Amino acid sequence: MAKIQMKNAIAELDGDEMTRVLWAVIKEKLLEPFVDLKTEYYDLGLKARDDSNDKVTYDSAAAIKRLGVGVKCATITSNAARMEEYNLKQLTPSPNGIIRAELDGTVFRKPIIVKNVKPAVKSWTKPFIMGRHAYGDVYKNCEMYVDGPGKAELVFTDANGKETRKTIMEMKGPGVLQGMHNTDKSITSFARCCFRYALDEKVDVWFATKDTISKTYDGRFKAIFQEVFDTEFKAEFEKAGLTYFYTLIDDVVARVMKHEGGLLWACKNYDGDVMSDMVASASGSLSMMTSVLVSPDGNFEYEAAHGTVQRHYYRYLKGEKTSTNPVALIFAWTGALAKRAELDGTPDLADFAHKLEKATLDLIESGVMTGDLKALADPAPKEILNSWDFIDRIAAQLS
Repeated sequence: MAKIQMKNAIAELDGDEMTRVLWAVIKEKLLEPFVDLKTEYYDLGLKARDDSNDKVTYDSAAAIKRLGVGVKCATITSNAARMEEYNLKQLTPSPNGIIRAELDGTVFRKPIIVKNVKPAVKSWTKPFIMGRHAYGDVYKNCEMYVDGPGKAELVFTDANGKETRKTIMEMKGPGVLQGMHNTDKSITSFARCCFRYALDEKVDVWFATKDTISKTYDGRFKAIFQEVFDTEFKAEFEKAGLTYFYTLIDDVVARVMKHEGGLLWACKNYDGDVMSDMVASASGSLSMMTSVLVSPDGNFEYEAAHGTVQRHYYRYLKGEKTSTNPVALIFAWTGALAKRAELDGTPDLADFAHKLEKATLDLIESGVMTGDLKALADPAPKEILNSWDFIDRIAAQLS
């Protein structure tokens, strides 16, 4: 059978641990037999990032901007334990944080729905799309520990040397301090990406912060979102029969528990990090969620929403074939291939991506799945397979 041809390459960003192992199996079994795969490869494994002082991470972000499409495996963000385990030179920043900042992008995450895995929240009949601001806040913070009494101040020195000072706290003893920032430019890009993506997906937008408490910081998010909506998107939303709704973050959390779904929930960086995991887990599994980073310039990076599955990786190193769910990794590739096809005008490549997704979901809906879905499936699964056998069965469906 002749392989499907690609006009242009995708930036391929490899990762760590169990997801790195399955990444290679997916390419070997589900992609390369059917597609003449064109990628620019970047190794974002933890040791490779450390060895290059993160140059490879910045290079991969530049490749996504140049090629327009990237696909990324899950990666480790280092901590003290990882530094010792991998004999690192230094604690390296989050590669996702670097790429998000370089692309000035917004992360959109959406549960992958199958008929025989019911959401934990009974009212959810449609998937929530989670729009996460991908810049700043606690992920770009500056923090310190102070070991005694003193005055903590927030100081801004403008370009002319003028200082503005505010007292944060008169510290009576030891404690911790943290400074965060965001920019009007990044918040505006976030708003535009959310409204544009909602129009593409034909869904309403909900946005929430805590501007009653954080009147300046969160209040700025609220004001910019409203301005962008009113001046750039209101007419398009009205024409499409869509709405934009702002409220407080705690109000949205309460509302979604009784909502049917089928809307875009826009969140600040940390809120999106936490709530997208909640939505994924309540919808079935963290391994059943798509994730795409969208830049205001029209660049796209597709990835799995979950981590590197460290626990399974250690079992794999002992010779065990684990039942790790590869669906989100598969859908990262299909999302990237479909977007490449859209940009290049290659419908046969898009058709292949859709067929691979359908083959994957059809297999699960037939009662054949990995172990993480066993307790969630209704009716009970017919077969529980390890990852390799599960991928082989998808390949057989495709063939």
